[in-house]
Amino acid sequence: MRICIIQSCYIPWKGFFDLIGRCDEYVVFDSAQYVKRHWHNRNRIKTANGVEWLTIPVIVKGRFDQSIDEVEIEKPWAEKHWRAIELAYKRAAFFDQFAPMVKGWYEAADKLSHLSEVNLLFLKGIAGLLGLQTRLVSDAIYPSQGVKTERLLGIARAAGADHYLSGPSARAYFDEHMFSSAGIATEWMSYEGYPEYPQLHGSFEHAVTVLDVLFNTGPQARQYSAPTAAPTS
Repeated sequence: MRICIIQSCYIPWKGFFDLIGRCDEYVVFDSAQYVKRHWHNRNRIKTANGVEWLTIPVIVKGRFDQSIDEVEIEKPWAEKHWRAIELAYKRAAFFDQFAPMVKGWYEAADKLSHLSEVNLLFLKGIAGLLGLQTRLVSDAIYPSQGVKTERLLGIARAAGADHYLSGPSARAYFDEHMFSSAGIATEWMSYEGYPEYPQLHGSFEHAVTVLDVLFNTGPQARQYSAPTAAPTS
């Protein structure tokens, strides 16, 4: 069983869904510490005026050590984000097809108080549109102690995984030997080789929300969300 253990992000880019789509189970690692100016509460869309950030306002003052699943939303934000998305993508080939569903997500998200709840709503919805069969679960069901690799290993073992797929940025701290000693093979995701697709607003940009792929390519979104390079051991 292949597992990935990743902190939740707001409307993530296509590589995020490519990674979790290669796994049997995605453990949402939101007991990890919240980091300001990360992807937890923001992402980018492509507009007529260039790439634009959409950021969910959250309460951080005096809460320096809070975990992602403790982060509360500060003020109304969803309608503003939807209006920005609508303006940016209303001329996209498949906007009319997906707009009612995505708008419904924003209306539901507007009623939620915590960042993790919002992220999970979008993660499940987008994964469904992409046809991913991966099981999404909270790390809360797999209590684990320790830090960094030790903590991840505890979750992987509790889940019964024999393969662990990680993003490349984790190489800086990940102890691969600890996993191999436990009989769990580590694989590393590569984000190279994603094909370009018809995209609005000038020169092509990969590093934007996966909503860009969905609105521009519709039923073909999955093929544009998988690179030619495969994960490596």
